[in-house]
Amino acid sequence: MTGRLAAAAALLLTIALAPAPAHADEGPEQIVNGTFDTGTAPWWGTGNLTLEVDDGRLCADVPGGTVNPWDAIIGQNDLPLVEGETYGYAFAASAGSAKVVRALVQLPVDPYTQYLAASPELSVSGNAYSYTFTAPVSLPDAQVVFQLGGSAEPWRFCVDDVSLKGGAEPEVYEPDTGPRVRVNMVGYLPSGPKSATVVTGESAVLEWRLRNANGTTVAKGKTEPAGQDTSSGQQVQTIDFGSYRKPGTGYTLVADGETSRPFDIAAGLYDELRVDALKFYYTQRSGLEILDRLRPGYARPAGHLGAPPNQGDTSVPCQPGVCDYRLDVRGGWYDAGDHGKYVVNGGISAYQLMALYERDRAAFGDGTLRIPESGNGVPDVLDEARWEQRFLLSMQVPPGKPLAGMAHHKIHDATWTGLPLLPHLDAQPRELHPPSTAATLNLAATAAQAARLYAPYDAVFAATNLQAARRAWAAAKANPARYADPNDGVGGGAYSDNDVTDEFYWAAAELFITTGEREFKDYVLASPHHTGDIWRQRGFDWGNTAQLGRLDLATVPNALPGRQRVRASVAEGADKYLAVLRAHPYGIPYDPPDYDWGSNNLILNNMVVLATAYDTTGEEKYRAAVREGMDYLLGRNALNQSYVTGYGEVASHNQHSRWYAHQLDPALPNPPRGTLSGGPNSAIQDPVAQRLLQGCKPQFCYIDDIESWSTNELTINWNSPLAWISSFLADRAGHGSCTVRYTGHGHTGQLSIKNTGKQAINGWSLRWAFPATQRVRDAWGAKVTQSGPAVKAENLHGNRTIKPGHTVTFGFTSTPGTAPEVFHLNGDRCA
Repeated sequence: MTGRLAAAAALLLTIALAPAPAHADEGPEQIVNGTFDTGTAPWWGTGNLTLEVDDGRLCADVPGGTVNPWDAIIGQNDLPLVEGETYGYAFAASAGSAKVVRALVQLPVDPYTQYLAASPELSVSGNAYSYTFTAPVSLPDAQVVFQLGGSAEPWRFCVDDVSLKGGAEPEVYEPDTGPRVRVNMVGYLPSGPKSATVVTGESAVLEWRLRNANGTTVAKGKTEPAGQDTSSGQQVQTIDFGSYRKPGTGYTLVADGETSRPFDIAAGLYDELRVDALKFYYTQRSGLEILDRLRPGYARPAGHLGAPPNQGDTSVPCQPGVCDYRLDVRGGWYDAGDHGKYVVNGGISAYQLMALYERDRAAFGDGTLRIPESGNGVPDVLDEARWEQRFLLSMQVPPGKPLAGMAHHKIHDATWTGLPLLPHLDAQPRELHPPSTAATLNLAATAAQAARLYAPYDAVFAATNLQAARRAWAAAKANPARYADPNDGVGGGAYSDNDVTDEFYWAAAELFITTGEREFKDYVLASPHHTGDIWRQRGFDWGNTAQLGRLDLATVPNALPGRQRVRASVAEGADKYLAVLRAHPYGIPYDPPDYDWGSNNLILNNMVVLATAYDTTGEEKYRAAVREGMDYLLGRNALNQSYVTGYGEVASHNQHSRWYAHQLDPALPNPPRGTLSGGPNSAIQDPVAQRLLQGCKPQFCYIDDIESWSTNELTINWNSPLAWISSFLADRAGHGSCTVRYTGHGHTGQLSIKNTGKQAINGWSLRWAFPATQRVRDAWGAKVTQSGPAVKAENLHGNRTIKPGHTVTFGFTSTPGTAPEVFHLNGDRCA
């Protein structure tokens, strides 16, 4: 994750904990010569600036061609701050052409902890700006600075009336939450649940009306009081309009004198989102030029290939004292809004992309994502995941070196860089950080998964992954407690994790599924994670991965003893999340007393468990819960906004990023459509959140500001569950009225389809996927065709109709392989 130094985050966190100070009269002026009546002293500038007084203002010509904001600075030092005091900071400024600058009150030495961070957009005519902040520490020598660098062209900056005074009233931030009727602004599926929330002071039941785009009432009813929601502090009532199923656009709900934002009712609501959530990864690619013809508006040169000013990822040394070699670690995805690449974060991200393909191999074909590899005969989602998997392989310690087979934890800049900064302009040296057991097991797990999924398309790549997985597993067993340093947070996130028993379980599960070998089976069965309650209320994430192993053991064909118990445990976990969702006034399967960093991704991962329970049991309650849980992310929440860029009338679009930095530089784009924001985070570690969100209730601990890295970051491992869940929701297949039974002996298999419904099936097509390179050789009783791992069997003339309670049977011979388990008959999943 991005962010600042760990020490800075801990220091800033004290703002939220400090009691509100008693405010006296306005304090004395702290700034010396803020009106520049006596020249420029004691103001200073960096060596590339010449300060002068022009018409009573301090002005300087800022050179072009700078990269970082701090490449050109004007400031004043030795300003005392008193802990707990609230200060007002004000100035007037103009620019020769529209520019965004950084206005900071900060520690004057490394780590330059910021007590106020603002990014005013300056105009030619000039404007006045004012801010407040509460000092978290007493300091005799704080500084105010204007960071002016980062512009390609030269420009002129002028400032006047700079003031810093204590005794200010704390700034009161009131988010615009719009109408009090909160809905999924994208819409609702015709056959799914349809719930909305009304924020109201009324305790009595209210009337509601559903209106179509013409304003005509098409349904009405009574609300259900839900009391006070602890996650928002709001008194709320629930609207249930699930009985209305007519598709249409521009619906609104009216209740308590308020009209909701518009929404649709449609079967294809999530068709585009599942594609957009995956297309996010192409523009996150490192080491590749992003083409405008594929992503209009997002073109940029390749980053970190060694073209100046880049020092590149093609030959990266370790941190001093860590190793004596260099690695070519080009490629992969930039983790978040910075230029770092992390194995533990990349592992779960690549895993979830491969897992959504493994769930239904027919859902994403070649050409669906419009990426450079489209048209190569490989499903695009596998091509995209391969871009990251190749990077993960490159992070493995070479043979013959100390800790051979382990994986380096991460690679990123030696020090933090500022915003905005396009990847190809990053001049910082890059460093490999020490290997860790967690990273090594992530590599073992994803490489084992890749070995089985890529085998039908690239046998060499599949074999390379399996070899790497075995080497990583052996290295992790030999070094079971090499943990990432929690203090290694300069230039990139630390991603520390001192309990890797869950990663061992996940890796063993993937290796067993792929190889069937006894060593991995025994490890899985002996692990406490195999039978323990691993379904955390806060959800799984990069640091809690036992759930990944359990989910795959339940759904991917394998011969593990007691597998039915594994499947039952997934349903038990789903029941926990279902109970939380049903009790929550906003219908969320997540309700801790404080919200975590990346709460939106944890909510989605809990929904993955619910969705998997639906896949394994066919019980509609689980699918309905996933559909309702998605409402929160798309607008049915306390802030009345969507957290997915481009989806909903009001949506996050200023996520923390160095290249999707439109808020700081109008020439740069906002994040692409389908980008998930991390969402509310009770810890509010960044200066913007600290200044505006003190004392926030969990759902209100969020602001759509590019500087709020603790609440509004984007990351690859937050978009991966969005892609997984969107794919699930876009799947129109239900659990049909059918069962399929497979029996096999040697190379011969037989499938029996039974109609368990009340209507005859007139014409049938059954599809399934083989787990690896298995191929059909011959068939009887059906027309069988195969493309890659995907197999389709269609009826012959004589067995076209299957009457209720009747069965048809056909058979085939094939190369050796594993018995298929997941079948779709005419689009619906069979039990």
